Amino acid sequence: MDWLQTVLLAFIQGLTEFLPVSSSAHLILMPVLTGWPDQGLAFDVALHLGSLGAVVVYFRHELVAMTRSWSRSVSGQGTDDDARLAWWVIVATVPVCLAGLVFQGIIETQLRSPLVLAFGLIVFGLLLAYADWRQRGQRNETGMRWKDALWIGLSQMLALIPGTSRSGITMTAALLLGFNREAAARFSFLLSIPVIVLAGALQIYHLSASTVAVDWSAMVVGVVSSAISAYLCIHFFLVFIQRIGMQPFVIYRLLLGAALIWLYG
Repeated sequence: MDWLQTVLLAFIQGLTEFLPVSSSAHLILMPVLTGWPDQGLAFDVALHLGSLGAVVVYFRHELVAMTRSWSRSVSGQGTDDDARLAWWVIVATVPVCLAGLVFQGIIETQLRSPLVLAFGLIVFGLLLAYADWRQRGQRNETGMRWKDALWIGLSQMLALIPGTSRSGITMTAALLLGFNREAAARFSFLLSIPVIVLAGALQIYHLSASTVAVDWSAMVVGVVSSAISAYLCIHFFLVFIQRIGMQPFVIYRLLLGAALIWLYG
């Protein structure tokens, strides 16, 4: 890869990892639309590490509090809001882990076509529009129950379909359950941490069996660029959705999905 491809892919992944517009759709489409060679598994790992670093740094205070409270909860010293939130993140992560192990092969070989991306972008974009328009909930993360976490976790399984958007479908589920926009986004971002860790670990496992040479300079640039764009995305997205909501992202999804159908239908 040249430096333009390296930086552009990193910024796109960092932005779209947390926006409800599907990072997988954009990373799959970039080589198709530009004629660039596929970026490869090693670079994908680097991009995810950058996104992971950004969300961990942004929510570092919450994560420290959740970890301490969860540890006390496990040792039988009582459960508070932070401990419960940590438990709900774990509960919501289990379904997508199981689904990923079962369906990974099918997804990688049969569901990466532009028309599948278009389907995911449009259908789940309309569902996000409905959830954001229909529900003006007032619930926040501290009011979450185990059933809410399970429903959000089950919805996250749909993110295995390219074009769906992991953040988009989890925010949609949270909005339909009556959470406000900021709470839906914050829980979705927290939920991304174990998902990125597990997906990254699986990619590293596959990478360890590969004999392909690694361009370490591109890896470093990818990690840094992805981390910067992801951190800025999280910060401004949380401000943006309180004022305007999800509809601009829905419009973008519909336009991108329609363009894919026009190009490849």
